[in-house]
Amino acid sequence: MLKLAPLFWIFSTSLLVGFSGALTPGPLLVVDITEAARTGFWAGPWVATGHALMELLAVLLLVVGLNRAVQQGAVAGTIGVLGGLVLVWMGISTVVEAPSLSLRAALEGGAGSSGLGPLLGGALASIANPYWLIWWATVGAGYTVRALHHGIAGVGAFYVGHVLSDYSWYTFVAIVVATGRTLLPDLAYQGILVACGLFLLGLGAYFVVSGVGFWRGRPTSATASERR
Repeated sequence: MLKLAPLFWIFSTSLLVGFSGALTPGPLLVVDITEAARTGFWAGPWVATGHALMELLAVLLLVVGLNRAVQQGAVAGTIGVLGGLVLVWMGISTVVEAPSLSLRAALEGGAGSSGLGPLLGGALASIANPYWLIWWATVGAGYTVRALHHGIAGVGAFYVGHVLSDYSWYTFVAIVVATGRTLLPDLAYQGILVACGLFLLGLGAYFVVSGVGFWRGRPTSATASERR
């Protein structure tokens, strides 16, 4: 019987982790801003779609590679600990860097055009970013290990939650750029980033603890419930 509570946990935490990454200025945000200024607010969903297609490919590759690994405690534990440590590092970096980040400055700096269009630009900005590859090799792999305990439903909950954050944020930014509306004040933006960073710290600690549990053959209660 399909259990909704673990699926909701996977979906909601994946959504929040996705927001924490999307909110931080990077190559994908630059593509979103430049294409929205050139073609209008529809650039946002198209940029997110290009990004989502690359992430779907990453999920499929991880599912194929980790389908058997989830049954091996040492492998699952190592993936969990590595993913947790990266989340902790991301959380600390986000909290430390938040006071110096300005979304308004990112918008003002996003001039010009990629020349690729929003769909292709979103896809290439994703795979060309080394941090994107590191994230999927560690955090994404850790999430996939947990999601696979619930089969296709678990993997679907993880993927949908993750890409929904991208669609929401990059569409919002594209609307702001295309319409010239007032953006979030820097203080509010920085406060949201700090909250995301603290969330990443907590989730990273959980990943590490559950990974150690796999090593010892005694998974945490949440992980144990996933196995039933």
